[in-house]
Amino acid sequence: MSEKFHAELDLLKQDTIGMARFARNMLADAVQTLIAEDVSHASEVLSRKVGIQDRTIRLEDRAYQLIALYQPMAKDMRVIVCILKVIAGAERIGRYGKDIATMVQYIKDQPSYPQPPPLPHMATLVTAMIDDVTLAFEKENLELIRDLSSRDDVVDAIWHSIFRQTLTIMMEDPKTISRYTSYIMAARYLERSADHACKMAENIHYAVTGERIEIK
Repeated sequence: MSEKFHAELDLLKQDTIGMARFARNMLADAVQTLIAEDVSHASEVLSRKVGIQDRTIRLEDRAYQLIALYQPMAKDMRVIVCILKVIAGAERIGRYGKDIATMVQYIKDQPSYPQPPPLPHMATLVTAMIDDVTLAFEKENLELIRDLSSRDDVVDAIWHSIFRQTLTIMMEDPKTISRYTSYIMAARYLERSADHACKMAENIHYAVTGERIEIK
């Protein structure tokens, strides 16, 4: 395979990692705006949706062009397929960030409760998973994703805890329903983002080793 192909593939890989980190930051910032009820910052997060869309289209087109022009085989083909999977996962994570930011205007000034759910902690765990997945792809260091399954289990447990907690609060005080429905959805989006990180990790492992794994 030509040096030009590998140079273009390496650049595409780095740009894809950049997109994943862009989406990760979008998700993290959206949670911060929701907790702070910062409508102005939420609007800025929402504006990044265009960036996610543009990156998705441009990076996918470049991946398809590499396949059409060079007909890669073996690991090179696995890397391109992995890139397409990472693009799809990053787009979804970014869209979850957009959806969370959208909620801010609806909970502003809504009745609250003394103890908010641990969304910031959950977001920290999820974004750390995304960080390690992107770094594993960048460095081809699979040690970074060895314990991803157990970390996903922790996120799942927090999601179920938040779900139970918020339902209890809403039953005790129906005035909080609007706010805490948004909190439930935000927690669900974080849980789904962790799942996307796991799916990306599966594809990264396959790209590097040629072996398929399932991260449950």
